[in-house]
Amino acid sequence: MLPARRHPLLPDAGLLIGRLALGAIFIAHGWQKLHDTGHAALAAQFDGLGIPMPGPSAYFGTWVELAGGAALVVGVLLPVAGVLIAVDMAGAFWFVHKDHGLFSEKGGYEYVLMLGAAALLFALAGGGRFSLDALLWRRLTRRTETGAADRQPAHA
Repeated sequence: MLPARRHPLLPDAGLLIGRLALGAIFIAHGWQKLHDTGHAALAAQFDGLGIPMPGPSAYFGTWVELAGGAALVVGVLLPVAGVLIAVDMAGAFWFVHKDHGLFSEKGGYEYVLMLGAAALLFALAGGGRFSLDALLWRRLTRRTETGAADRQPAHA
């Protein structure tokens, strides 16, 4: 038997803190790609790493990290954002880090593994009650329930 929750808001607060931290990391990396590196230089780096379609891949990585990070912060479209970020991290794993072992100090994949896994966590579990998705789904559910109640035949 599972123990009762200490406080019902604690898991939601934890999801909020995790979303804010992960979102900030991805916004920073996306901004760095967009502003500091630039598309042409990033595409050249990707080409040197053997990443297929380096130009489109550079756009994908930049905008998924930037927009996906913003989506995590506000908690909107988390299934889509989480999966796209996980795909981005899978590419980083496969093309950059897999041959360097686990530890990031040696160029390994521990960082991208954790980032991708955390993104999938939000894609699958949602962002909690302190997310825009929760607010929108609550409104949609209420509207649907109200509409269904209005369509029920009156019983005598």
